[in-house]
Amino acid sequence: MPAPSLSSFYWQGLRAGAPFFLVIGPFGLLFGVLAAEAGLNLFETLSFSVVVIAGAAQFTALQLLQDQAPTLVVLASALAVNLRMAMYSASITPHLGGLPLWKRAIAAYFLVDQTYATASIAFERRPEMTLSQKFAFFMGVMTPICPPWYAFSLLGALVGESIPPEYGLDFALPIAFLAMIAPALRSGAHVVAALVATLGALLLAFIPYNLGVLLAALFGMMAGAETERRMGA
Repeated sequence: MPAPSLSSFYWQGLRAGAPFFLVIGPFGLLFGVLAAEAGLNLFETLSFSVVVIAGAAQFTALQLLQDQAPTLVVLASALAVNLRMAMYSASITPHLGGLPLWKRAIAAYFLVDQTYATASIAFERRPEMTLSQKFAFFMGVMTPICPPWYAFSLLGALVGESIPPEYGLDFALPIAFLAMIAPALRSGAHVVAALVATLGALLLAFIPYNLGVLLAALFGMMAGAETERRMGA
């Protein structure tokens, strides 16, 4: 029986990532609208999405810019929100770390919440996949997520303030994170980490510049690690 082609793994990844398109659309549209309201022009809005390509950090930076926060605070807060990407990178390195440098660079650029969650779950469930097959799958997952993010950001900037606020496009962010978190809760340690991080984020919401989110994530990781240690013992 012939081995599956790389294109088949690409299409498998595309199908796995396709549901996120329903969230990326309104989420990117919302960012474009808010960016236009904040005074960014079309080129600045599109450049923001292409260079940063991290929705949570972009919304954080946009809010701080509207609040006229110092530039260093804006940069530090956006980086703090994106520190989770370092954890994503460490987690997916065993699967994609053997790729050539240029492929690793591509994977690193497109390593966002949705691509990481979808690809890492697939890689763990299918350890027989080769390095090339994993990369093809990853690029398939990326296709309905990242290019539409650029397109809808630009479309939102074009539409601007003509979209009424009662359309409620801000529903996309919590739905996206719920869709990513739910399949990852595979053990008691995962559940404890998620609960502690959620509770911490709520209790620390008073800390300025969204630094409470970073602390909550740290507490969640500590709780999850301790739970795993006790369960192992």
